[in-house]
Amino acid sequence: MQWQATDEQRQLADALQRFIQRDYPFEQRRALSAGSGFSAHAWGLLAQLGITALLVPETHGGLGASAQDGLHAVQVLAPALPLEPVVASSLLATHLLGMAAGPVAHQWLPRMAEGKAIATPAHFEVETGFATEQPHTRADRTGLGYALSGAKTLVLQAPFADVLLVSARTPDDTVAWFAVERDRAGVSVQDYPLLDGQRAADVQFDAVQLPPEARLGHAGQGAAMRDGLRDLWLAALCAEAVGLLQATLDATVAYLNTRQQFGQPIGRFQALQHRAVDMWMEVEQARSMALLAAGLASHQDVGVRAQVLTASKARVGQACRFVSQQAVQLHGGMGMTDEMQVSHWFKRLTTIELWLGDSDAQLQRFARGARAA
Repeated sequence: MQWQATDEQRQLADALQRFIQRDYPFEQRRALSAGSGFSAHAWGLLAQLGITALLVPETHGGLGASAQDGLHAVQVLAPALPLEPVVASSLLATHLLGMAAGPVAHQWLPRMAEGKAIATPAHFEVETGFATEQPHTRADRTGLGYALSGAKTLVLQAPFADVLLVSARTPDDTVAWFAVERDRAGVSVQDYPLLDGQRAADVQFDAVQLPPEARLGHAGQGAAMRDGLRDLWLAALCAEAVGLLQATLDATVAYLNTRQQFGQPIGRFQALQHRAVDMWMEVEQARSMALLAAGLASHQDVGVRAQVLTASKARVGQACRFVSQQAVQLHGGMGMTDEMQVSHWFKRLTTIELWLGDSDAQLQRFARGARAA
């Protein structure tokens, strides 16, 4: 599948490449991963480049760009492995708030566009993992609004977020979403690093009192917001994976052409050339599926969108596993050392393959959707 970036996308990509080279080199990211896991300076620079405002509607001070523009930016930034909440806040949370509109969007989107506020979805639970159709977290009606009780896990960048977008069940057993300030009474956050160096947290809600306007969207909209979030997240994982897969392939080919054995580069050995070609084929197939996912991430037919995004994630996940493992093997033992960037790409690609369900889980979901159709 062939695709050409727009002039605006190419200009943003050039600016992001300069940001990576000048302001976010590998050693700086590596130090951040071992430390706080977040750079306010880097986040401010990304805001200046328009990343935080990219998907925010113009009525809220944003650029009003498309989901495809956001996914293209994610792919360009992927090799830098940003620890800042580019996907969680600037893509996913912005998308949720945009779907909801209303007072919550008016409160948070202008600040998020300026890079002065961070939001993140709080959606996964220990009991169900990535199966998020029916959350156990409850939002019970009170005289003053809602009382939110329950727990969420794997909440990305929660330690740095100003507001959490929480999925919960209402008394009528429908799914709803609520904007909850991280420092609100009754909210407790226990953070930890993930395999790929990003920060996440388990969040406990102990009868957190919320006003009526904290609810996102109107009654009955929660399930559509949940499905839209899942599918955009799948598309974002595919886009990020392609950026990482290409970088991993390029680094591996460069290593094969410089590593000497028996008086010649090991890239001249036919067996290793064949393995490099297999990696290239996996990358190109993943790229095609990621482009398909990006094109249908906002499709109005929920059934079609879900099937395409599920199939795309399954195929891209297979490429993540194959290419990352081949890269480590071809680099030898040094491929897993912390000093080598390829080892960090390996960890992130492994996380992407598992996130929202690995390839086997995606194929099972695809089969259930095909039977239902």
